[in-house]
Amino acid sequence: MDAYDEGSNARHGPDAPRRPAPPAQRGAPADSVAPDVSPGPPEPEVHPGPEPEPVASPAPVASPAPPEPVTSPAPGASAEPVASPAPPGSWPPGEPRTGIAALSPRYQVGVALALAVVAIGVCVHIGMTFLHVAPANTVTRAHGEAVDDWIYPEFEQNWKLFAPNPLQQNISIQVRAGVRGPDGMTQTTGWYDLSAEDGRAIDGNLLPSHTQQNELRRAWDFFVATHDSENRPVGLRGSLSESYLRRIMVLRLDRDDAVRAATGGSGVIERVQVRSRTSNVPPPEWSREKVSTTPSYRELPWWRVPQDEARGGVR
Repeated sequence: MDAYDEGSNARHGPDAPRRPAPPAQRGAPADSVAPDVSPGPPEPEVHPGPEPEPVASPAPVASPAPPEPVTSPAPGASAEPVASPAPPGSWPPGEPRTGIAALSPRYQVGVALALAVVAIGVCVHIGMTFLHVAPANTVTRAHGEAVDDWIYPEFEQNWKLFAPNPLQQNISIQVRAGVRGPDGMTQTTGWYDLSAEDGRAIDGNLLPSHTQQNELRRAWDFFVATHDSENRPVGLRGSLSESYLRRIMVLRLDRDDAVRAATGGSGVIERVQVRSRTSNVPPPEWSREKVSTTPSYRELPWWRVPQDEARGGVR
């Protein structure tokens, strides 16, 4: 074989390597791509003389591919720019904006102000509710009227269930009416237990209405809280509680079939009277406590029904 052959495995001098050097050592340009050819085993050195007998070479063993060399840029060649990651606060280009980010800056400021107003309103309401249900303190003594104006009547709270001494009485509200018939005579009906009617409507009902559960009870609690033991109003909300309770009585009697039957369905309610029946809850059988279960009554005076309210009464 010619020593000056330009083949890949030919010797080019006494100190030449037996196989080509990797591309990184030959100083190839950065943009030139060397073919990915795994070097094979070197051929035996050839000397002039008698040709040796052919020897079967062993089967080539697949060697793992060498790691891809990192090519360094050639001297004088400019390095390619590397794309830097986008800053954390920037919106990706080409992606549509949604939500508040899609609004103009002016509308974004408006939304932020609206959210701030809502948050302030919620904080004020929670603070007023807390002061209303909290024990008497310096703040409630100084600003109790402002707290009551905020709470009553829509946001009134009743925490008697969690009080140290919960209610241990059964209170039922009863009403009777004076009805004027077609002949001009006034007839007084018997007592109707409205609380018992609500109890029968709730019993067995999976989804009872709010009026059946709380309307009558809360109206009576409102009246008791604004009147003394002689049924005289205390404060400015006394007359409001009377009119509220009276309107409920007229509406309930208007829907009561028993009143319609007693008056023939052609009478008009002129006046109503309300009373409460209170009885203690009997103690359990294992308790030694002795409690009287005799009911006590609290009768209110007759209230004359105005004409605008009587129109909603029994006819």
